[in-house]
This record gives sequence, structure tokens and C-alpha cells, in this order.
Amino acid sequence: MTEIEVERRLTETEQRSKSNTHRIDEIERRQDNLEKLVTSVEVLATRMQGLETTLAEVRTDVRAIKEKPARNWETLMWEIGKLLIAAAIGAVFVYIGLK
Repeated sequence: MTEIEVERRLTETEQRSKSNTHRIDEIERRQDNLEKLVTSVEVLATRMQGLETTLAEVRTDVRAIKEKPARNWETLMWEIGKLLIAAAIGAVFVYIGLK
């Protein structure tokens, strides 16, 4: 190999080395970005789990709130029913002469 050939090969090798260095730098930059993205997704997943828990609690509270008027109505009807029964028994006692 002549000195010119060695110099040419050395120049080509240096150029490839520079090109590879740029490519590696770009790959490292992309890897850093990818790691940031993974971290962001992990944070979002954690927040979503918290939101799911909170949503479940809110659903439970809403159901309880929706059921409360129904329970109040049932209680009112039960009390009115007891009052009517007591009035009917009282009327029977008055009718048969018990005071």
C-alpha cells in the first residue's frame, strides 16, 4: 500500500468516524427523549389510577344522594301508614265505646 492509499483510507475512516459520531449523538438524543416520554406515561398512568379511585368514590356518593330521597319517601309513607292504622284502631275503640 502506498502512502497516498493509506492517507486516503485514513481520511475515509475519519469521515466515517465523524458521521458515526453524529449518528450516535442523534440516537442518544432520541433515547433521552424516549426516556422522558416513558416517564411521562408512567406519571399519567399513576394519575389515571388516582382519578379512577376518585371517580369510584364520586359514583358511590352520587348513588347515595340519589337513594336518599327514595328512602325519605319510603319513611314518610311508612309513618303515614302507621298513623292511618293507629287512627283506624282509635276509631274502632271509640266506636265500641272505649275512651
